[in-house]
Parts: sequence; structure tokens; C-alpha cells
Amino acid sequence: MRNLALWFAAGLLAVPLFHQTALLILGWAGLPAFAAFDTTPTAPFGVPQVVSSSFWGGLWGVVLGIASRWFGGGARYWLFCALLGATAPMVVAVLVVLPLKQIEHEGAPALLLLVGLTINAAWGVGAALLRRLFPA
Repeated sequence: MRNLALWFAAGLLAVPLFHQTALLILGWAGLPAFAAFDTTPTAPFGVPQVVSSSFWGGLWGVVLGIASRWFGGGARYWLFCALLGATAPMVVAVLVVLPLKQIEHEGAPALLLLVGLTINAAWGVGAALLRRLFPA
């Protein structure tokens, strides 16, 4: 249970440290993206978007922690964390969250997908790195 709590903490912290920082850098590079460190209130509780994203990052961190057990260490572990981090949240966002919130994106879908995969991969690697830094 303690291990999953640490994965939650790592996933939560990886959002502002890695996910949002990658989003900020991509924004500086001129790629279309969402606002980094967005403080717009979210429904239903009115918490800032970055806080909501961090909470969900914590939950995804638990998923990453459970799934990464089969990859031990080394390059396969880091690649798995990047790939799971990039794809799983994107699939859920596109297939579940956006339809539920009735959100349609304008612009180049391929570019938005690339941005999403990039920032989520940064989150996955960041969460794995942070978890390795926490005492066991």
C-alpha cells in the first residue's frame, strides 16, 4: 500500500514538474497546446485546472506503478513508463473525457495529438524518476 501511495505522490508531482513544464516549453516553441499551469476553475469543485490535472496524475501514477512492476529496471522500464504515460491518458482523454465534456478541438488534430503524447510521455518518465528518488 505504501508503494502505491508513493506512486500517487510521484504521479501528482510529475504533473507540475514534467507535464506542465513540457507544455510550457512546447508553447514557447510555438506549438499549439493548452495553457501551461492553467488556474481556470474546473467543474464540479472549482479547483484550478493544474490542481485537477495533478490529482489525476496521481491516480495515473498508481496505474503506472502497478503496470511497471513487470519491467524491473533498465531501458525497458523507462521506455515502458514513457509509452504508458504517453498513450494511456491520451486514449482515455480522447475516448472518454472529451465526449463526456462535449469538447471538440479545433486546429490540426495530428499536431495536438503529438503535443499530448509528448507532454504525457514527459509525465510518465518524470513520475518514474520521482518514484525512484523516493525512499522505499
